[in-house]
Amino acid sequence: MLLAQAMVDALFGPSSNTTVDCAAPVADIPPDYCRLYLAAAPHCPGLDWTVLAAIGKIESDHGRLQAPGVHDGENSAGAAGPMQFLTPTFHGVLAAHRIPPGGATPPSRYNPHDAIHAAAFLLCDEGVRQGDLRAAIYAYNNADWYVDLVLDQAAKYAEAAVTSVGNGDCNAIQAPNAVALTAINYACGQRGLPYVWGGNGPDSGHAGFDCSGLTKAAYAAAGVTLPRTAQTQFDAGPRVPAGQPLLPGDLVFYGTPDNIHHVGLYLGAGLMINAPTFGQPVQIDNHRYSGDDYAGATRPAFVSVTGGSRP
Repeated sequence: MLLAQAMVDALFGPSSNTTVDCAAPVADIPPDYCRLYLAAAPHCPGLDWTVLAAIGKIESDHGRLQAPGVHDGENSAGAAGPMQFLTPTFHGVLAAHRIPPGGATPPSRYNPHDAIHAAAFLLCDEGVRQGDLRAAIYAYNNADWYVDLVLDQAAKYAEAAVTSVGNGDCNAIQAPNAVALTAINYACGQRGLPYVWGGNGPDSGHAGFDCSGLTKAAYAAAGVTLPRTAQTQFDAGPRVPAGQPLLPGDLVFYGTPDNIHHVGLYLGAGLMINAPTFGQPVQIDNHRYSGDDYAGATRPAFVSVTGGSRP
């Protein structure tokens, strides 16, 4: 699976709305719009902020487009404002939902705060609440090409937002989404437990873990079922393309593609948590070191939870 598709898949799962610092540039999104997308998305559980940002990019380049209907008037279709609302659609949202304070009085489709919050409510009503993001975007603009364009742009924003995430600190975990956060939090909680060959941890009646037992248990805590051995976890993917930056929650593997002998859970900042070997407890180590036989990484935190199956 390509990285961009993995990012899109992640949008169907737990949201990454709490992992972004708008003070640092996120692709081409102005900081004020970034903050609005982040503030509006949680009003629709399951809606990732990157979907709102993608719509804002396509509709008006985040309010920067100098075209009829963006700042005043309407375009030829009657749409207006940064999120390009038709008057009846915008009024329908206002009739069903209360726009939070912070925008115009009364709410206006030209006001970025009001328009972005209205878009979040509309997407929720049209499908996100039922777990169908694609249907929600289609309702926003009845064209399959538009849905594909939004998802592709959302994936680009997701990648831009998370590639710098991760400090390697178990006491201040940073992660691209809730799945990775839960897996890392679980693994960090096992530090100090002994290495046990075939060990699946205290919850399974074992004193400790082996390397793949730890990663399997960590992802099980996040609702993701992984195969049991390092080799089968590597085979399950989805593979992180060579040259792409690692994200917290990625599994890092050692050996050769056909003979994987070790796996760890990447934390960011070049660090991983792992159950190294006999006589060494679960601990944090550098994921690259002199003489290592690093084989690559997988990204189990980024898999579809609607219609697809987790590896």
